[in-house]
Amino acid sequence: MLYAFGFERVGVVVGDLYLVDPRPAKEPEGAEHGVRVELRVLQRGPLKGSIYSAQPIEVARPIWRADLLETVDGRPGSFDRTHYHPVFRDWDPTSRVFTRELSADPLGWLGEQLADLDALLAAAGFPPETAGPDDADRLRGVAPEIVDAARRLLDQIRAGQLGTAPNDPAPHDQAPNDPAPHDPAPAGEPAVIRAGWL
Repeated sequence: MLYAFGFERVGVVVGDLYLVDPRPAKEPEGAEHGVRVELRVLQRGPLKGSIYSAQPIEVARPIWRADLLETVDGRPGSFDRTHYHPVFRDWDPTSRVFTRELSADPLGWLGEQLADLDALLAAAGFPPETAGPDDADRLRGVAPEIVDAARRLLDQIRAGQLGTAPNDPAPHDQAPNDPAPHDPAPAGEPAVIRAGWL
């Protein structure tokens, strides 16, 4: 499931995630699931029809990410894989950052982070004009709704309704109707398994 909160030039997307890293930094790590929250650049495209046509909207370049993740086989509510990424290199995040405050109160921490858009942009290396002039105030006002959406997703994950392994696991970069898989993992190597919107 995906929630999207849009402002003038930036937006926040919140979705469930199931992920198995084929080459974890520490062995063995296993599958993880939870909620991913991303601050993204929003871009509006030109109208495709009349003045009444729907506005194309692109959820574009990532700025910042928080992953409220847990080990699938672990204790629900442990937040043992919860981390964030303050910086991206193009579309890829830099290393995971773990902090005691985030693991102790993930939803409270998330609300505090979203309340300071200027600090998130600065830490990520984005200029202030990436956001619209009112985006920081609007995001601060909606932050409790975003946190509530994350909470609802976490409840559904713990109920087994979201954040589950895909029925037909395929590499995450393979299009659903693509007849040929992209560089399948060599024999004996685990494949990337990723499900969810983000």
